[in-house]
Amino acid sequence: MSAAGDAFEEPLARAAAHVRAWLAELPTRQVTATATAGEVRAALGDRLPDHPADPAEVVDRLATAAAPGLVATPSGRFYGFVIGGTLPAALAADWLVSAWDQNFGLRATSPANVAIEEIAAGWLLELLDLPPQSAVGFVTGGTMANFTGLAAGRDAVLARAGWEVGSRGLAGAPPVRVLVGAERHDTVDLALRYLGLGAPEPVPADDQGRIRAGALAAALAGDAGQHRPTIVCLQAGNVHSGACDPFLEAVPVAHRAGAWVHVDGAFGLWAAASPATRELTAGVGAADSWATDAHKTLNVPYDSGVAVVRDPAAVRAAMSIHGDYLITEGAALEPYERVPELSRRARSVPVWAALCSLGRSGVADLVDRLCRHAAALADGARRLPGVEVLNDVAFTQVCLWFGSDERTRAVGQALLADGTVWMTGSRWRGRQVLRISVSNWSTDDADIEASLAALRRAVEAVDG
Repeated sequence: MSAAGDAFEEPLARAAAHVRAWLAELPTRQVTATATAGEVRAALGDRLPDHPADPAEVVDRLATAAAPGLVATPSGRFYGFVIGGTLPAALAADWLVSAWDQNFGLRATSPANVAIEEIAAGWLLELLDLPPQSAVGFVTGGTMANFTGLAAGRDAVLARAGWEVGSRGLAGAPPVRVLVGAERHDTVDLALRYLGLGAPEPVPADDQGRIRAGALAAALAGDAGQHRPTIVCLQAGNVHSGACDPFLEAVPVAHRAGAWVHVDGAFGLWAAASPATRELTAGVGAADSWATDAHKTLNVPYDSGVAVVRDPAAVRAAMSIHGDYLITEGAALEPYERVPELSRRARSVPVWAALCSLGRSGVADLVDRLCRHAAALADGARRLPGVEVLNDVAFTQVCLWFGSDERTRAVGQALLADGTVWMTGSRWRGRQVLRISVSNWSTDDADIEASLAALRRAVEAVDG
């Protein structure tokens, strides 16, 4: 091995040892961190070193100082946010991505990654029941996936109105009306702000957060004959209830009004991958663009979002750039023409590895297990005194209320102090709730039992 190759041996060996220790302790580790950011910073030291250090010692110093400040989000007992764990094949593939160090912006710079991305994209479209000709881009997460789909929609609806955004910008353009469900995720609003579209118009939702198709039809009917550029944002997976919008009714209503339909499906779009939950997303494939995350339900490492646009020409018009130095290959879409970035890592590689290791039945089983564990947590919580499950537990989300906002807040604080499990406080339908998001492939029956025992202890501690 060359001297350059030798230089990697000991640092990688030390890193692998620390990773193995971290993974080995996850099943029993306290979920909450045991050190503050200030304590970790003090352990690392603020002063920039004057001289080089041994790379292996740098790895040791980093891992040792950071360990107490890490939250065990990959644990089977972390339900605080919609954060998945990491499947073994996906983690190992992500190590390869870092070692290969490919700039995956152009076909010419990494033919291997283009091949992997195209295969992974095809598998995703098949599993999620989306149009096979769609363009698929791998981005950082749900925010940028929403940004990509909405950018394609913005440019498309303005082009129909005779306005070319690429050459003329937005100043003086016809206003784009954006209709959203009253309980959409805030990243939709953020993406719209990035795109210069401003705040959307909310449409009433039902008690599970699903947009009301009749209310959407009424809102669109007000534009009859005006031909206003319009985008309708729907949702697969309400962050509190897990519910999906009624796509079979809402998508045709929007299309009849000439609207572009975008679906934010950060975690809920994966319901389409299982026969047991597929009906939740019935009709979603008729939309124009979709956003989801692989680092949530699919359990690949951060960061991994997926943007899908039915019309490849639409996403190319919104995302593509041109430079004389860029080496393109014919009419095929280049990787950079599907996403906001030119330089990026090969995020599709861990996705390919996860899908290859699971197969079709394994993905369905993963989704079914998450749903089964959510239902078990809801059933166990109902048996505790004064606990109410507020949502229909049809997917992976559970919202608990403990009789009053004060008691609910206190139970959440007691849980975090206990450290066995992490469930996050939130507000939904005018109440303080304890929200459970089951997203980790490694969650098992023992985790559910330990989580319910911790919840019982928290209730008893609050009740005195």
